[in-house]
Amino acid sequence: MIRLLPLLLIVLALPPAPAAAATTTVCALSCDTLDPSRAQQETFPLPDKNINGRKIQLHVSVPDGMDWASIDLGQAGDSVWLDRSWDGGATWEGLLGKASIPSTWTGTRTLMYNIYDPVGHRRGVIRACGDANAVGCTDWLYPNVCDKLCDNTSPSQAVGDTQPVAPTSIYGRTIRLHTDANGMAWATMEGNGPGDEVWLDRSWNEGASWPDGSSLGRTTTGRTTMFATRDPRAKLYGGAIRACGKEATHSNGSCTAWARPTPTRAGAAADALMYSYDTYQAWWPSSWWNSAATLTALIDYARQTGNHDYDWVIGRTFDVNKGSFPAGVKSSDPIDGDFISRAIDDSAWWGLAWIAAYEYTHDQRYLTEATTIANYVNGFWDTSTCGGGVWWDRERTYKNAVTNGLYLRLTAALHLDTPGDSTWGQRAITAGNWYLNSGLINGANQVNDGLTADCRNNGQTVWTYNQGLAIGGFDELYKATGNGAWLTIASRLANAASTGIITESCEPNCDDNQKQFKGILARYLAELGDQPFLQTQANSLWANDRDALNHLGLRWAGGSPNPADWRTQASALEALTATQSPAGG
Repeated sequence: MIRLLPLLLIVLALPPAPAAAATTTVCALSCDTLDPSRAQQETFPLPDKNINGRKIQLHVSVPDGMDWASIDLGQAGDSVWLDRSWDGGATWEGLLGKASIPSTWTGTRTLMYNIYDPVGHRRGVIRACGDANAVGCTDWLYPNVCDKLCDNTSPSQAVGDTQPVAPTSIYGRTIRLHTDANGMAWATMEGNGPGDEVWLDRSWNEGASWPDGSSLGRTTTGRTTMFATRDPRAKLYGGAIRACGKEATHSNGSCTAWARPTPTRAGAAADALMYSYDTYQAWWPSSWWNSAATLTALIDYARQTGNHDYDWVIGRTFDVNKGSFPAGVKSSDPIDGDFISRAIDDSAWWGLAWIAAYEYTHDQRYLTEATTIANYVNGFWDTSTCGGGVWWDRERTYKNAVTNGLYLRLTAALHLDTPGDSTWGQRAITAGNWYLNSGLINGANQVNDGLTADCRNNGQTVWTYNQGLAIGGFDELYKATGNGAWLTIASRLANAASTGIITESCEPNCDDNQKQFKGILARYLAELGDQPFLQTQANSLWANDRDALNHLGLRWAGGSPNPADWRTQASALEALTATQSPAGG
């Protein structure tokens, strides 16, 4: 059923302006020039434009984030096209998809173009134009940003008042940036005089540029209205904001540092994480297993907080990545389809992601996918070496902790989620017994990396994610069987890891894999309810490991150097989600 959009704030079509740079193809959920027959929806959010009796219409598919233009009641040679602007309508890419009415026809339409560019961190506005012995255009679509509230809302509606960065001063005036619990922002100037101005700048690319968000709310009253810093419709969640001002008798101005609002700790971390999600390729470039673990972290966040802003990411990641990919596209290994590759542990990470997706959405396709992956992983269990265990790779070169921790967790979860199952439950018990007696767990109740060729503990590094997977595996086995002995083992392993601030032995020089390990431990410690310890982790990383853009780094206790990227962000999100009240910090 077609659902009409609410009529949002619009601006009048601007007079002709210099064209923007040459058009480049934008790919969001789909790429520019998609045929309108493939649109998921058709709405008409703006009034039509009449040109000499011809009707120019802007058509919008909200689920696709795309639109197209049409002309009707016309004559041969009349034409229609789209204009798209990345700076709020000051300049634009013109004549997009231009089409002329053929002989004997009375109308035609363009192809579809993206309104937004979340991959390139740009927010667009768009309009339909036509030429029928005169040129005319509809209004621009969506010049105002709307989240929980819309641009230009009065600060009287603010929910709280946080100042995320230090104020700036100029000629005795103090300029402050304010944000609230809804992610709205406003600016104030103290000590101001007649003619002094204050405003906001808003950037979708972390302050690198702000073509559609310059001088927002510019005023001489000393206080701007409020502006949104998230645009869920455009899939832009992590907008940065700063407050600026100038004294009336001087031309120079001053601005605060850029900041992202922090409505909640976990919410702020999730928004910053989504900045790195590639909506078109549907993953976090460019790490395959890390993307699976990151998707699981995002699902955990949604489940624990009730925030559904990112639910679309689950289906998008599944649909785009379920197929096969040659080596070098998603991984150094070929992906054979169904998220399977020669790396057995990588495959199992995706199995756990789809288990999490199923338990959150109850969509059967995710359980089916997890089962397909688990059957593949189970094919690498054998008893001819070390009496059991799953091999790490298709070449069967190594039996290690990560692969077997994943297998234990996956089989126990499948037993719990599959009605009437006996097969996966028995496999989980077999895996638990083997793991416990394999030698992977050392005398200090810590998990070393793997086994030697003659099936002894190899004494290699105790990585936090190996410890976490063992805890999560034995805890899930307890839930699957009701046997308290498994919970005792999980608790013993958790106690061995619950001291101080969690630190990876490689810090601060961890590789891209190791950057994400600590979050896995936090995820599974949360299942055992060690809230004081987990709250200590969250408090430390929030106080010592965060910048004004809510980037969260590798070192939860802080320090320098402290690398930060989407892997460290996902790891820290796990710790923030693991606290007792993640929606509130």
